[in-house]
Amino acid sequence: MAQHSYRIGIDIGGTFTDVVVARDDGLIETRKVPSTPDDYSRGIAQALKALVEDYQTTPDRITSIVHATTVATNAILEYKGARTGLLTTAGFRDVLEMRRLRIPVLYDLQYDKPKPLAARRLRLEVSERLGPDGAVRVPLSREDVVAAAQRFREEGVEAVAISFLHAYANPQHEIEAEGILRAELGEGVYICRGSEILPEIREYERTSTVVVNAYIGPVVRNYASALTARLASIGVTCQVEMMHSGGGIMRLGSAVKRAASLVESGPAAGVIACARLVSGSDEPSIISFDMGGTTAKAALIEHGEPARTTEYEVGAGINLSSKLVKGGGYPIKMPFIDVSEIGAGGGSIVAIDRMNQVSVGPQSAGAYPGPVCYGLGGRQATLTDAFLTLGYINDVALAGGSFPLQADAGRAALDDQVARPLGLDLQQTARGVLTLAVTTMTRAVKAVSTYRGRDPRQATLVAFGGNGPVVAAEVARALGIRRVIVPRAAGVFSALGLLRSDVEQEFVRPSRRRAGELDDAGLEQLFAALGADARRILALEGYDLAQAEFRYAADLRYVGQAYELTVPARRFDIAELSELFHREHERTYGHRSQKDAVHLVNARLTVRLPLVAPPQQFAGEAPMRRTDRPVSFAAGTPAAAIAVIGRADLDGTARRGPFVIEEYDCTCVVGPGQSARLDEAGNIDIALEAA
Repeated sequence: MAQHSYRIGIDIGGTFTDVVVARDDGLIETRKVPSTPDDYSRGIAQALKALVEDYQTTPDRITSIVHATTVATNAILEYKGARTGLLTTAGFRDVLEMRRLRIPVLYDLQYDKPKPLAARRLRLEVSERLGPDGAVRVPLSREDVVAAAQRFREEGVEAVAISFLHAYANPQHEIEAEGILRAELGEGVYICRGSEILPEIREYERTSTVVVNAYIGPVVRNYASALTARLASIGVTCQVEMMHSGGGIMRLGSAVKRAASLVESGPAAGVIACARLVSGSDEPSIISFDMGGTTAKAALIEHGEPARTTEYEVGAGINLSSKLVKGGGYPIKMPFIDVSEIGAGGGSIVAIDRMNQVSVGPQSAGAYPGPVCYGLGGRQATLTDAFLTLGYINDVALAGGSFPLQADAGRAALDDQVARPLGLDLQQTARGVLTLAVTTMTRAVKAVSTYRGRDPRQATLVAFGGNGPVVAAEVARALGIRRVIVPRAAGVFSALGLLRSDVEQEFVRPSRRRAGELDDAGLEQLFAALGADARRILALEGYDLAQAEFRYAADLRYVGQAYELTVPARRFDIAELSELFHREHERTYGHRSQKDAVHLVNARLTVRLPLVAPPQQFAGEAPMRRTDRPVSFAAGTPAAAIAVIGRADLDGTARRGPFVIEEYDCTCVVGPGQSARLDEAGNIDIALEAA
């Protein structure tokens, strides 16, 4: 096999690292290996070294690595980012404290805002001022910047965010400040500026975004350096690309510079894989449901296109973009696949509080020490231990037998820590834990459906991730969804999505002009300048733009409005652009204005380099030894022996449940009142009977 070349997709999860290998002839093979939280790059290097040995090839035959990681998200959720300072315009030190007048729970008098990622003593002001048109009103004080650098040095600051008022209109003061800070602090301190990360209006959102970028920047930089060194040590020197939150891939160096764009890196890959799955089909609406070891994620895909947003909050217990529940996290204003993410996964810890109330997550045992049944030192019962107790998953080993389990220890932990203190039967307890977890996971699905005015009952649920197919039917039943699809390679589906993604980056240039003040030639000039910036940046990153697709859009609003709507700019026609805005405003808000002037706020450009040869054919799965096992499907009902089959045991004829479908990378549970068949593409199609 040494004559083949290989593209590799790697998705690091909280418990397992998923690897998908695409050969140059389109053949796909999959692997799951335990994640190594102490150094995620070590697990990647070990997996690649094993692949090279298994394929009897050489490291230089690996021509491309596309990677997704939770490193950025975890640094925020666990408050393990860098010691971060903020350099800002005099008088704007407390923008991060003042935030917006939003709280996620209206009537909670005990609500506390999340603490800023840059402490107040590390938020320093300098004398400078720009007008909204970019005109200099107060020159930048070099002495103030030098003094701030000295203070940052004394405080041991590891990263500095620069956010000056109106810098989107004129970045010169920020550029000068960055140069001074770099000279004073050296290359070891991570420095980023708002005019580069987010050249758009809205002081709070821009400041929040650049502070998040600075907070996680050193973490991402250190990870990238470790990964590059690890790969070089085993002879892998190919280009490494990262999935960003908007659903495209970018070079590793760009990801380090724009670290905040990696916050939803892994979840975005799974959604892209779902979109490719239904591309060209007649599925009007699907909801992707991705559950791994730490979190559950959901996203809406309509007519083959995932919902996207440029406003996202992370760190509020549930990561999402819903305007209905904003205010609990840290805003990031960047392109995002509209994914909601909640702390409910296989490693979610089951606990009892002082009021004898049971909780499932959001704390997770992760990959290490992991669930008790993993035998890696975990002491606290988890959702995986409940799955095992119910018989939903294999009680001997996972990942095709390569990951042995200690079933008795998992059951004993759930019994000792939860069942006995509550005076309940072990099976009854496990069922209750599952019900609680499903209730939590439905919040993620509602966040992208009900909260968006969409009825989830009209959608199909596509389930993937290591645990998604285990609970998918339970989640669907709770929401009234009647159909569930489990795709091929469901357990490593996000890693597969990495190999089915295009290179894609977005560029923005502010305008802040009324449409009536801009003619077609002026509009063309604005977009031409934006296109020139994009070509220059992408060429520096080494991309060949011969096949690139350039998609222009504009952010518009009525004069006096606070927020914009984005509409595509098919031609450089200002009248057509205004009419498209009127229509979108009417569709979104139910009305349009014939008398209010239209304001062009930003010009946008998305550059996409389509994937040349997506992987096509799955390698045959190695045979697995399967036996019937007792499974409990209802509280108060004794466990009964249920058939355990493989995907290949299904055909186009519906098979009535209950039964369990066990594969190398995941397990799919088909319960009573449900049936499953294989569709033409080899996906498992589960139908739920009406309640």
